[in-house]
Amino acid sequence: MRIGSLVAIYFVVWWIVLFVVLPWGNRTQDEAGEVVMGTASSAPARPRLLLKAIVTSIVAGVVVFGIWLAIDRYGWDVRAIGEYFLDRT
Repeated sequence: MRIGSLVAIYFVVWWIVLFVVLPWGNRTQDEAGEVVMGTASSAPARPRLLLKAIVTSIVAGVVVFGIWLAIDRYGWDVRAIGEYFLDRT
């Protein structure tokens, strides 16, 4: 598998994982009892975006490594995987 393909897959997987990780551990300003003037009370009190970006990068790396391992080392064909899931419906 070429490096450009891996980078593209990593980019897509990273964004998908980010949207999964974003809600983890969020408390609203209303729940924390500290609503900042001019913001919505449903806004996160401490979003911890750097921690979530680091977790996202690690999880995306593991997923892309698994994809690379399955395709490049074990010889799985992307078309065969797609047909496997399409035939099951």
